Amino acid sequence: MQYMLLIYDTEGSLAALSEAERNAFMGEYFSYTEALRGAGKFVAGDALQPTATATSVRLRGGERLVTDGPFAETKEQLGGYYLIEAESLDEALEWAAKIPSARLGTIEVRPVMVYG
Repeated sequence: MQYMLLIYDTEGSLAALSEAERNAFMGEYFSYTEALRGAGKFVAGDALQPTATATSVRLRGGERLVTDGPFAETKEQLGGYYLIEAESLDEALEWAAKIPSARLGTIEVRPVMVYG
């Protein structure tokens, strides 16, 4: 089954780190991604640009409404994701706990609904 691991943290959390700490943190991400690939669990994953680059679209009464910025103002923002293949929710939770940002924010784990 596929699971989406949604990575939420505050956008300023990485900026608060020194350059050496930031490089070490990103190194952990590269190692984590390689571990997923090596285990045959990696399907996809990417980081997202900051929320300042977001544009939200709504359709109301047949009219398209476009707003600069994220959908919701929240304390933590969606910063990236991994799509993984896991045998169970427990396995997906184990992988989620290994994401470096789990120490700074929240990792939301959701099963992917497959149609067809």
